[in-house]
Amino acid sequence: MKIEVQGHAIYAYTGGKAFNPAQPTAILIHGVLCDHSVWALQSRYLANHGWNVLAIDLPGHCKSAGEAPASVEEAAQCIVQLLDAAGLEKAALIGHSWGSLIAMEAAARLGTRASHLALVGTAHPMKVSPALLESALNTPDQALRMVNVFSRATLAPPNGAGSWVFGAGIALGRRVLASNARTNLLHAGFQACDSYAGGEAAMAALQCPVLFALGEQDQMTPPKAARGLVEAARAAGRQVSVVQLPSGHNQMTEAPDQTLFALRDFLAR
Repeated sequence: MKIEVQGHAIYAYTGGKAFNPAQPTAILIHGVLCDHSVWALQSRYLANHGWNVLAIDLPGHCKSAGEAPASVEEAAQCIVQLLDAAGLEKAALIGHSWGSLIAMEAAARLGTRASHLALVGTAHPMKVSPALLESALNTPDQALRMVNVFSRATLAPPNGAGSWVFGAGIALGRRVLASNARTNLLHAGFQACDSYAGGEAAMAALQCPVLFALGEQDQMTPPKAARGLVEAARAAGRQVSVVQLPSGHNQMTEAPDQTLFALRDFLAR
């Protein structure tokens, strides 16, 4: 499914189901150098259990046209406009890593139009080391390998029938990087994460419950790095759920069932 936003077509995977106005809608937002496919299991399940699913490719990524967002705020505004373009009164926002910051900022801007906010593998501030930023700019394939080493707690998920998540991550990253000849999507995404400073303000503005789904062995966004956001959400009087997942930073592939169940149970409230 393609939706025109800011004059460009944004691709959204719907889980193989037609949009049903009578159902609630979940928008799933990927992280740096990823696309909609990272949500394959979760998006298909939700689409077959009473939800409209829009698992998007961010602008300038893979099947979506337009310029790649240069900041979390720019990407969040795209999500706000996506709701308007799709005719959605409300939506649940689900984001992973960089996508979690985008979802959080968008939910703050949407107010009561955001029904739920699920942050998978999140942190604030989400700082990126200068060495990794430099490598992402000048030697992106080397940086991609570094990220996949630090992002993985396992080489194959327990229920993945031997699938090699490291190799799959490398292949996906290379494909996403090659999808935009104008912008180094790895460096641009990392720069956006590194420069975002609006987390606490976004939490204070939220009007919906929040789920933190954190990988116990996550080296990219360790659980302790989300404590400030958790405390800010509680201080704002939001309903907060924190779930620890047996995974590294790639929760959706390393702990697919547990990630799905955490999202399913949260959205059912």
